[in-house]
Amino acid sequence: MMSSDEENLNTLKLLYDKTVKCPICDHEFKVRAVRSSSYRIEKKDSDFFIHYTRINPYFYDVWLCNSCGYAAMKADFPSIRSSKKGLILANISTKWHSKEYPTVYDSKIAIERYKLALINYTVINSESYKKAMNCLKIAWMYRLSGQIENENAYIKNAIESFSNAYYNEDFPMYGMDRFTVMYLIGELNRRIGNTDEALTWFGTVLTSTMAAQKIKEIARAQKDLMKNTINTDIETEADNHTENKNQKKRFSLRKLF
Repeated sequence: MMSSDEENLNTLKLLYDKTVKCPICDHEFKVRAVRSSSYRIEKKDSDFFIHYTRINPYFYDVWLCNSCGYAAMKADFPSIRSSKKGLILANISTKWHSKEYPTVYDSKIAIERYKLALINYTVINSESYKKAMNCLKIAWMYRLSGQIENENAYIKNAIESFSNAYYNEDFPMYGMDRFTVMYLIGELNRRIGNTDEALTWFGTVLTSTMAAQKIKEIARAQKDLMKNTINTDIETEADNHTENKNQKKRFSLRKLF
């Protein structure tokens, strides 16, 4: 069995340093990046979370400028509008204290960095879909950590922001078209027990003539899963009700004799 130091050394071989320039303060710094040939997909969850082996690229998805405190997911980091820079300088940079991270990240560090990014997105009043994806990735990191309560809390935040984005913002959103986002909102609702909302979103995907067949198949599978769960719960409740009635009858007979 490898020690933690040996594991870190093996992980370091899968990483490299990339130099980026902060669009807020023009400071150049290095970020940890995962070699594209390094990670392997183990499985995918129904809300698009990918489980990786060897190394987890989600851990390194947030870029953080230690000079001014600006943080964002790497897809968004360079593209902040010039009109938003003053908000970062006034609300983030004036309160920022530089922070050092170890060379290898884990889910705990990833959660902290995603939360720093979420603060930045909130300060600049970023698009809802960006905040939604950020919240969803925090939920995924909590899933890896087995912290179900925290996972569900951020799923709720993701639902709220994705729903707002669906009605008010343009598609695609991180490569997702309208129907994929509809499915995702339905699936996130299903995961936290919002049955009616989930069925409504899934049903809308299934009845659309413009949705791709692949996303329809996924939506149908999750809808069928829900129906099976609901039917099982109804049968269990009925069985429990019958058992309770039988217990009451037995109790009454004992009283009689």
